[in-house]
Amino acid sequence: MKKILLLSDTHGYLDEQILKHVKQADEIWHAGDIGNINVTDTIKDHGVLRAVYGNIDDHNIRKEFPLDEKFKIENTQVWMTHIGGYPNRYDKRIKQKLSLEKPNIFISGHSHILKVMFDKKLNILHLNPGAAGKHGFHKVRTMIRFKIDKSRIYDLEIIEMEQRN
Repeated sequence: MKKILLLSDTHGYLDEQILKHVKQADEIWHAGDIGNINVTDTIKDHGVLRAVYGNIDDHNIRKEFPLDEKFKIENTQVWMTHIGGYPNRYDKRIKQKLSLEKPNIFISGHSHILKVMFDKKLNILHLNPGAAGKHGFHKVRTMIRFKIDKSRIYDLEIIEMEQRN
């Protein structure tokens, strides 16, 4: 069993509210727009990090993290990317590959809009954790935490942090 913290769109921002949850997770997954390599360096000090780069990330971040992260954990196939869309509105780069590869979980960020959706056509759980940083139009900073045990995904919780100023 693994406890997962999923976040995205930090845009260089990392505070104690985020770190509190980072410290409680077995793995931290960042779905891009990291914003500053110090964010991921700090997260790595506290746990196992898997991350992808986003459209605002510089060459240092792009050198360290891929565009797509595909991996298996607890018999669950995961595909994480920054710009991916969501069921019935997948990004054109993703759409055909997704129907062929069919991961159990498809994760994207970018929109700053929290989404947890099940794609019935492809039998895929789609997750977008919203934005954990302060840059953007979102009013509430969000993350998702959940557990994975032998392909079972459970105890999924939305974490809301203080409203942006």
